Amino acid sequence: MAESSGSSWRRAGFAGAAIGVLAAGAAAGVAVERLTVGRSVRQKARLALDAAGPYGGLRGTPGRALADDGTVLYYEVDEVEPDTSSPGRRRRLFGRKAPAPVTVVFSHGYCLNQDSWHFQRAALRGLVRTVHWDQRSHGRSGHGNSQAGPDGVPVSIDLLGRDLKAVLDAAAPEGPLVLVGHSMGGMTVMALAEQYPELIRDRVAGVALVGTSAGKLDEVSYGLPLAGVNAVRRVLPGVLRALGSQAELVERGRRATADLFAGLIKKYSFASKDVDPAVARFAERMIESTPIDVVAAFYPAFAEHDKAAALAAFGELPVLALAGDNDLVTPSSHTEAIAALLPDAELVIVPDAGHLVMLEHPEAVTDRLADLLVRAGAVPAGEPFRTS
Repeated sequence: MAESSGSSWRRAGFAGAAIGVLAAGAAAGVAVERLTVGRSVRQKARLALDAAGPYGGLRGTPGRALADDGTVLYYEVDEVEPDTSSPGRRRRLFGRKAPAPVTVVFSHGYCLNQDSWHFQRAALRGLVRTVHWDQRSHGRSGHGNSQAGPDGVPVSIDLLGRDLKAVLDAAAPEGPLVLVGHSMGGMTVMALAEQYPELIRDRVAGVALVGTSAGKLDEVSYGLPLAGVNAVRRVLPGVLRALGSQAELVERGRRATADLFAGLIKKYSFASKDVDPAVARFAERMIESTPIDVVAAFYPAFAEHDKAAALAAFGELPVLALAGDNDLVTPSSHTEAIAALLPDAELVIVPDAGHLVMLEHPEAVTDRLADLLVRAGAVPAGEPFRTS
């Protein structure tokens, strides 16, 4: 009986690892190199990276917004520092030009948190006012009732758009905005535009959509053969419901299958072969910290996501549409489709990059964001942005 129970939770663990990585972009596969290094060595290496890794340690002034269902949403603000500070970084990013006098609001993706923007936050810190927030059930934000199970409220992308509106009301109630969203965060920005078009018209000066999609995510193959992806789609809803209802059991299994989990994350998060191990481990920690019931609760929303029509709200704005050329989660073709609906958008496909392009090639993303901030600066500082 004990053996049966043990094998049961191990099987659940392997399933949990696979589904957990699907949340951040995985479906199947494992890094071959992990089979050539002893397990104890890998465990020591992970501990060393956890202790020494510098990523994710940037903190700002904390704040909390209240979502319309009562969920507490955590955010942090980095304010502009005096012009005398960081002149080298200012010249590096903006040259002789000045960034727009805006608040830049960063929205992260599924199974990540606000720290996923670490490099961009470090580059802009003190130069531009920024807001970084954790989506509900992620990072330091509350879970509310939006969980899997009979008593939970289904998560929808529209709900996340309303969450973003609550954060804006609390952290940036006045002045022009630049909205930046990665993956699910980009979908959140689209949902905001669909539900609050007057906010986009009156206050938004620019938009960056990174590794995201306006719809048809149920057609993504995750690099699997057709037969494999069809099988995954058939069983995934039921598997997710089962895993979400056995969260404690599955979390034990995920810990037991850490090597498989890490290999999957690397495969579906990055494309280049020379990713800094500390960066890869940083991504792994963010993803593995997302409970399986959260993974289960959010996943169905992506198949229903369709916000192509909402993109029209950005038609008169400077827009950056950026993706990695080897993104297996939201393929670059989805970013190209967004750019096709916004012909004045700047389309950037970053070579040798996967889904976590802002961590894999941070300078490429940061430089394009800096360009966007300059393009968004048509209104000089001190003048009203839009009043009609």
